Amino acid sequence: SFFTHRGEQKQGSPVKSAFVYMLGIVFTFTFLGMLLAILLGASGANQLAANPYVNLFIGFLFIYFALSLFGFFEIELPKFLRRFSLERENSEGYVGILFMALTFTLTSFTCTVQFMGLILVAAAQGEWFWPIIGMLIFSLAFASPFFFLALFPHYLTKLPQSGNWLNSVKVIMGFLELAAAFKFYSNTDLVWNWQIFTNTTVLAVWTILMLFTGLYLMGKIQLPHDTKLDVLSVPRMMLSIFFLTFALYLSSGLFGRPIHGLINSYLPPNLSEEVGMISEANGGKEFKWFTELDDAFVKANTSGKNIFVDFTGYTCTNCRWMESNIFPKEEVKERFKDFVLVRLYTDGGNNYREKQQYEIDRFGTAALPYYVILSPEDDVINTFPGMTRNLDEFLKFLDKGLTN
Repeated sequence: SFFTHRGEQKQGSPVKSAFVYMLGIVFTFTFLGMLLAILLGASGANQLAANPYVNLFIGFLFIYFALSLFGFFEIELPKFLRRFSLERENSEGYVGILFMALTFTLTSFTCTVQFMGLILVAAAQGEWFWPIIGMLIFSLAFASPFFFLALFPHYLTKLPQSGNWLNSVKVIMGFLELAAAFKFYSNTDLVWNWQIFTNTTVLAVWTILMLFTGLYLMGKIQLPHDTKLDVLSVPRMMLSIFFLTFALYLSSGLFGRPIHGLINSYLPPNLSEEVGMISEANGGKEFKWFTELDDAFVKANTSGKNIFVDFTGYTCTNCRWMESNIFPKEEVKERFKDFVLVRLYTDGGNNYREKQQYEIDRFGTAALPYYVILSPEDDVINTFPGMTRNLDEFLKFLDKGLTN
């Protein structure tokens, strides 16, 4: 949405702008990751990603851009930023692009920290060369697709009669950015326990936004920069059908129907807390999870079962993906019956810093999710580093914990 607006204003060279954006992601990603590891330890990136103030800021930023895309106001950089350059155009171009690269880096930490866990631990322990090389290589690969995404809107504006339909693209992106804002507000809610932006609330907001997007494409909603829609073209009709259908699909989740795991992974977890435990509904069946490792050991010593430890985070999207797509599988649920289950949140809740440090000290990583199987005597039987889409790999991991 940022580069679409720039393309309309014909600001700067498209290739230079996209290249600066990509390099901005690479260097801010590497610099912030290393700085956080040095100042806050290996869990620094996770702490930043889970910080409620950071999530509030990102949510506000998404709403700010959405309102601009709707035509409510035009975005202009503050004058003090323009003074960073003698040429006003250059300042508006590159300062704004680097600011967006920084914002993108902040939003990506939660989803990428599982890959960086070992690198951040090494950096926190005083190593420099290989962690920096690792962060540079990872961030370069991670940022490369966004070079083309930044380049694309500039050339959209050069297509014939781009004005009307490009404005529609901006409005659709505005609706999607509003939806994204509630993801970050729900992260803050989970850490501060407001109980406002819950699973149901966010799903209801997403349903309404998708409905409004469909109605907008049909011409039933008009915004300041729109021209009157006399004829509904076939592409607009098909796209409106998609959004209206998607809205109906999301609304079914409000009435208890399971929705796709990929969508569910971006929603806040639907948790009900009990004394020392958490109940989580998955696939129509509840798992009982301890929230403290000591309680799990007491249960394990009386039952003789091994302990399955889930290092997770309230704001961890990959953790939600595993909980929505792997844990509800019948093969997994059958194996879970033979474990004592414990879920340790390392970004919020009771004693989260101690749980965070326990993962780093004992297993040498700050990755989320991270899975461990312990014996009742506290011996490590097996570990599983992060998210997987391969069910068989995860089942092999669990089976090793059942045969020891």
